[in-house]
Amino acid sequence: MKRTMQVSDSIVIKADANTMWKQVADPTQIPRWSPENTGASTQAIGQPLQVGEIFEGTNRRGRATWVTECVVIDSVPGSRFAFTVRKIGPRSPTLTGSNATWSYDFDEIGGKTLVTETWNDDRVSWPDWLAGIFDRVVTRGYPFADFQRLNIHRTLTAMKDEFERGQ
Repeated sequence: MKRTMQVSDSIVIKADANTMWKQVADPTQIPRWSPENTGASTQAIGQPLQVGEIFEGTNRRGRATWVTECVVIDSVPGSRFAFTVRKIGPRSPTLTGSNATWSYDFDEIGGKTLVTETWNDDRVSWPDWLAGIFDRVVTRGYPFADFQRLNIHRTLTAMKDEFERGQ
């Protein structure tokens, strides 16, 4: 069975696109909304991050923890923030290879913002059967696309709750 290589979801939030973008483009803020990300650090001076800047993210799923090295591939104020995961490892990001790309798009609509989060499976060189086995092991039975669909929904819902509470 061919795997799904991209998952996306959107939500309308009663908040300014630029305000949200500034916080999302600072990866140290992502644990506020993400069900898996537990932190981030960067050597970059100042936030939000710009194209080419690198950050490390720490993550947890159940008892499993891992660290990623990510590079910002798009950073447009009030509009878009995207990064690709280029290294991963249990304690430090040592395994190099295409992993995933995450993006956040912000579209103003009548005083509100449509926020779209997208996950791309960048493991294009992996055979579908191998990815399927790996995915089900690390997600406790789910294909990554289904698992990420739920994570994206949780992230967007948490963002909506937080940003609208601050209004």
